[in-house]
Amino acid sequence: MSRKDRLAETLPSLRRVLARLRPYLRPHRAMLGGSLLALLAATAMKLLEPWPLKFVIDRVVPGVAADGAAAAMDPMTLLTLCSLSLVAIIGLRAVFEYLSTIGFALVGNRVLTAVRGDLFRHLQSLSLGFHARRRAGDLTMRLIGDVGMLKETAVTAALPLAANVLIFVGMIGVMMWLDWRLALLALSPLPLLWLLSQRLTRRIRDVSRKQRKRQGELAATSAETMSGIRSIQALGLEETTAGAFAGSNAKDMREGVKGKRLSAGLERSVDLLAGLGLALVLWFGALQVMRGRITPGDLLVFLTYLKHTFRPVRDYAKFTARLAKAAAAGERVVSILDEAPAVADAPDAVTAPPFTGRIQIEDLAFSYDGEGAPTFSEVDVTVPAGTSLAITGPSGVGKSTLASLVLRLHDPSGGRILIDGQDIRGVTLRSLRAQISLVPQEPLMIHGTIAENITLGAGRTVTQAQIEDAARLANAHDFILAQPEGYDTTVAERGATLSAGQRQRIAIARAALRASPILIFDEPTVGLDRASEAAVTEAIWYLARDRTTLIVTHDLSLAARADRVIVLGGGTIAEAGSPDELMRQGGLFASLRAQGGAGRAVAC
Repeated sequence: MSRKDRLAETLPSLRRVLARLRPYLRPHRAMLGGSLLALLAATAMKLLEPWPLKFVIDRVVPGVAADGAAAAMDPMTLLTLCSLSLVAIIGLRAVFEYLSTIGFALVGNRVLTAVRGDLFRHLQSLSLGFHARRRAGDLTMRLIGDVGMLKETAVTAALPLAANVLIFVGMIGVMMWLDWRLALLALSPLPLLWLLSQRLTRRIRDVSRKQRKRQGELAATSAETMSGIRSIQALGLEETTAGAFAGSNAKDMREGVKGKRLSAGLERSVDLLAGLGLALVLWFGALQVMRGRITPGDLLVFLTYLKHTFRPVRDYAKFTARLAKAAAAGERVVSILDEAPAVADAPDAVTAPPFTGRIQIEDLAFSYDGEGAPTFSEVDVTVPAGTSLAITGPSGVGKSTLASLVLRLHDPSGGRILIDGQDIRGVTLRSLRAQISLVPQEPLMIHGTIAENITLGAGRTVTQAQIEDAARLANAHDFILAQPEGYDTTVAERGATLSAGQRQRIAIARAALRASPILIFDEPTVGLDRASEAAVTEAIWYLARDRTTLIVTHDLSLAARADRVIVLGGGTIAEAGSPDELMRQGGLFASLRAQGGAGRAVAC
């Protein structure tokens, strides 16, 4: 491996992260420039800090200065001026450091707040296939924890290191100007320090990367456990899940301890070598003073500078673990930002005109990985505007997937879908989905009031009267009024305080408020009791009047009320026709209807 490759491997570089975040820095160039000037000014004050002490040692302290070195100025006046200048230098340094710290912190927080917002939006734009492959807890960790780590590191590690590097360069220049031989002796431990830091830094970065990955897994495990707490308690799995979490938690602890041990070892090694360099300068510098080659003040400046010269290396050791964690966190954030959505607007996509609702599915094929066996193929069906189509068939044949393709939650492997004669891939996603309302089996419920849940996705300002009209249409008004605070009743997370039927009716009210020309119902009556099923079914058909409606269902009594039914099976459409036609044919639909009696929630 070449030296260049080794350096690229061992340095905890944030180059990829910084390159990805560079566009976010452009709007803040003025503040960045001002902060950098303040940092340079603080560095200059740091370089000036020991010089008043040099003048005092060389020209004020009696018996120390060399012959002829007495200043023309009165010693007390010079002492007073040096003391005041020291106070002024330290005061100005404090002001400039404050301004640079605040400026860089503001830029860092603004940039990373924008990054977090874009990351959240980008996550929502990624396809269902992406989310199916990832764990929600890990994505949440990247959004909250990893961006937070970058925020913290920008202020607590990167900024101090940048300041110390400037001080390091400035002090080396002044030391070489004062006495190059003494400067070279002072800097002699640096190559060894550099090699040592590179060797340990690579190990620290690897440990930190593993720890961030482990923490993402912990977040995912805890999120899955909390979301399934009802089943976990019902099955008595508390100890099992706690044991699995404890095992991962212990591994995270071991990685953290290992990283701390490596970082502490690097810091102590730096301290030891820095002390060696200081001793060498003290010994050789004192000899130079005794021989009259430099003044005691020069030696004081050297010793002061040398103490600060090793600080960047010492801080590099101190912040290596933090920088390594930031690098790992940044890589996790950037990997998501660089993930291209599988479903996106075409370059020439146009805004869809208002739909009448005619849907044509032509020779449609789909497979989840794009290469394997298709879920279905050669699907052809037309749904006239204002009519209803029930999609039924055995589990796993792609009924919900077919409905998702109409929404462009996936793109087909072959064939096309047209609405009003226009290929849906030719219109923007926003304008397409704005005219389609989906009522899924598990409706989205946010932590908010019932009214807020009904208006979710309305896309416009609505009045209380409109909310109540939509609730009445969905057979939800009466049960909402029975709640403690009516429409202002707060819904628990994921609608835990509502029954399945109540959640479905709120989702139907939401669809009614959107007034979309196309409706999609995905297993709307599964898991409901008879009373809730009757209320939901009535609401579905009331809402479906004069709208194009797709109903994915195992409930054959619900399917029997549609204008047309297709039965998926064997990777294609096994049967198609009106409910009466399919009953007369005596095929799969008819046999399942007969087996199901009334047809309630038959699992085909």
